[in-house]
Amino acid sequence: MAREHFVLVHGEGHGAWCWFKLRWLLESSGYQVTCIDLAGGGVDPTDPNTVRSFEQYDKPLLDLISAMPEGEKVILVGHGTGGLSLIHAMHQFIDRIRQAIFVAATMLPFGLQTDEDKKDGLPALPDNEVDLTFGTGADDPPTTAALRPEFQRDRLSQQSPEEESVLASMLMRPWPVTAISTASFEGDDERLNRIKRVFIKTERDHMLDPQQQDSMIKKWPPSEVLEIDTDHSPFFSAPEQLFNLIVKSL
Repeated sequence: MAREHFVLVHGEGHGAWCWFKLRWLLESSGYQVTCIDLAGGGVDPTDPNTVRSFEQYDKPLLDLISAMPEGEKVILVGHGTGGLSLIHAMHQFIDRIRQAIFVAATMLPFGLQTDEDKKDGLPALPDNEVDLTFGTGADDPPTTAALRPEFQRDRLSQQSPEEESVLASMLMRPWPVTAISTASFEGDDERLNRIKRVFIKTERDHMLDPQQQDSMIKKWPPSEVLEIDTDHSPFFSAPEQLFNLIVKSL
């Protein structure tokens, strides 16, 4: 039997690099793993200020899945706003996804269609913690947002080894905030329910509040909810626990 193929999808400001510990744990256990950079993330050469639509932002994931051999299925794992990328792929490739795992990730069946969706699914960051870039002019919406360095550890990784917070601060990039906010999908949530969904809730999350996670879980119940007593970045703070939960969910 072919081994399961995991595709790991980063959230806002991150890149494929954030999964390095989980990738090693999965590959050491015989799984196939692909970590992708979305447009403007990680080492992708795109200037995030030029990413104007969610389709453009998510293109690396959609291209990967569309190029898979006929009959192959993947297990998607998303973190933060990477959950929107999972939902987007589920709408487009219902028969190519075996399972979707949301790690403190935005889990809304039609994306960000309403203000309530944005309240549930996006971090509520005070203005003083974020740097905005207005790449198309001061009168237009911001093209990118970036969490200011002095707030990154408390928001993202307060339980993680300090050296990993430093590494993350060196690798994080601004994210295409307006493009992400336009993530809105048409379709049938019952159709999406053909794919097994698992939500891993991070209990000490300062980025996507546990109450926000609970709200999304209540409104669109997944197949299974698992909990981990960590910050927003369990791939740094508790990688073995995260690995065990993911494998347990299969």
